[in-house]
Amino acid sequence: MENYAKQFNKRAEKVSFDKEHRHKILHNIEKYNVAFRKGREFYSDLELAKKRAGYYKYKVINDLGEYLIDFEAHFTAHGGKVIWALNANDALNHILEILKKRRATTVVKSKSMTTEEIGLNEVLEKNRIKAVETDLGEFIVQQAGEKPYHIVTPAMHKSKEDIVRLMNDKFELPPDSTPEEITLFVRGYLREQFLQADAGISGANFLIADLGAIALTENEGNALLSTSIPSLHIVVAGIEKIIPRMDDLDLFWPLLATHGTGQNMTVYNSIIFGPRQENENDGPTEVIVILLDNGRTRVLEKNRQRIALCCIRCGACLNACPVYKNIGGYVYDTTYTGPIGAVITPLMRGLEEYNHLSFASSLCGECTDVCPVKIPLHELLLFNRYEAVKKGHVESWWRYAMRMSRWLFLHRRLMDTGSPRLRQFLVDKFIVPLWGPRRILPKLAPKSFSKQWTDNLE
Repeated sequence: MENYAKQFNKRAEKVSFDKEHRHKILHNIEKYNVAFRKGREFYSDLELAKKRAGYYKYKVINDLGEYLIDFEAHFTAHGGKVIWALNANDALNHILEILKKRRATTVVKSKSMTTEEIGLNEVLEKNRIKAVETDLGEFIVQQAGEKPYHIVTPAMHKSKEDIVRLMNDKFELPPDSTPEEITLFVRGYLREQFLQADAGISGANFLIADLGAIALTENEGNALLSTSIPSLHIVVAGIEKIIPRMDDLDLFWPLLATHGTGQNMTVYNSIIFGPRQENENDGPTEVIVILLDNGRTRVLEKNRQRIALCCIRCGACLNACPVYKNIGGYVYDTTYTGPIGAVITPLMRGLEEYNHLSFASSLCGECTDVCPVKIPLHELLLFNRYEAVKKGHVESWWRYAMRMSRWLFLHRRLMDTGSPRLRQFLVDKFIVPLWGPRRILPKLAPKSFSKQWTDNLE
């Protein structure tokens, strides 16, 4: 079987020349760009807000254990339950145990990349538990038998016509259905699912340490229904989702909304403290939070790269990245794509197999500029590359080529040896193939700069 890097390159080669795919993704990203440019005008000093958010998140990451214990103590005091999961299998086993104990057969899910990360839907299906995605974009890709294409907009790769054909095939909707008609149909369909569900499963945008609460933000109200109608609510959250205080939400929620969708604020914002209390008439009777590690502490071990755990999953770096715009989300074949995925996936899942993602970047710095919590993403990609090379996780021919290049560049006279024609032949023979078939290497000048300099001195 081919390794992940070769598979990545083959997929990238194919998708990069798919003009229809490129048109769809660029069209949708441009719509985002227009909204984002308008949304950031809401701020009188966006850079200051980003610096504050980055400071608070990095402070939490550096004292993560303390804040997690604080969250657990406050959340359990409200009647909730916290389960610590070391890895994906651990989390899945806990979820299955909880659902089977309840004899659950149907669950409704709000949008959650963390549940995608652990492959929850596939495991539930194998155990004959129906999982219904209730976010419209997630619902669309679920019906298509696909994974989310983008962290925030899972159906970004589909055109209006694609969705109409899908809904006609799956639900026999008229082939001339409008987006409004499709939305209304899905709304009615999901209302029945909410009422029938035995459990609701969500992620968490933020975990609030000082009050032991879960913060969810959304635009459709599906998360609110998923977490309030069923009697059981399971939250699957990465351990890095902690923020220090409730008061910090007035900083993080607008930043997430503006960088995620261009809005000043998303439509529905919920703060969940735990199960229904004695004086409350509705809500779940049981709320369980599963705190997931699954490689995050491996990122935490890195003195430099640990700052990547500050990510609030806004997806802005994906929309800014020229590589993502060309190859899209599925080429990565990972849950987290784009620049942030290229940083954290190799660290969470293994540099040996996934270091190629850190090399799939132009290092232009757009991702760093747009990040709402000031993560220096393009620098972290370089740290990953350095570590991959130092540990010998790159191909031997590449290491040999780099050694030879270094030796050659340190010996100026060798670079000037021979005729211009001979030097160009050597470059075409040995350098151009390494440079890549899609890149044009400039022709060597007949006379090098050092030679011109020497001649002028004479």
